[in-house]
Amino acid sequence: MDSGCDAPPLTPAGRRIVDAAEELFYERGITTVGVDLIAEHSGVTKRTLYNRFGSKDNLVAVYLAERDRRWRSAVRAAVDASGGAEEAVTAPFEALRSWTSTYTRGCAFLNALAELPDPAHPGHRVAAEQKRWLRGLFEELATAAGCPEPATLATRLFVLHEGAVATEPLSLGSVATATDLARELVRAAARG
Repeated sequence: MDSGCDAPPLTPAGRRIVDAAEELFYERGITTVGVDLIAEHSGVTKRTLYNRFGSKDNLVAVYLAERDRRWRSAVRAAVDASGGAEEAVTAPFEALRSWTSTYTRGCAFLNALAELPDPAHPGHRVAAEQKRWLRGLFEELATAAGCPEPATLATRLFVLHEGAVATEPLSLGSVATATDLARELVRAAARG
């Protein structure tokens, strides 16, 4: 499954715009950051920003799609590095450990869904697709591991994962706890 926008490769100015938007949207929130601030931080004019992206809404979608590509790559690397089919099912939790050490303000996709409740918003669509992809990946991995009722297990793992993402900024060790619980769920399912 592909994510987000199928935009042409970014020009150097476009790259600076997306980088500035990512930093600002993630740190300050999507709805609080205006195009003036993004243009200022990226060293371009508003005209350049609008010529490249058309609107703030489209820029939000590109920002989220870029982040989604990096997240999916991290998850796929964790799956590939896992020790076997059963370990692969919990690999997204391993990817999350590393990811949350870099991104400490929670999940950009959950934040976007909260800030952009309109399903027609292009950023909402990217964030929702990212969540559907992850839930689907859990099912795919559970099926490959031979777990009975892979759809049920996938939903449980997804809910556990999202809870860990949402609560990790509270410094409760949520990701570590969720990883352990995920392993228990997978072991129990594999025993069937």
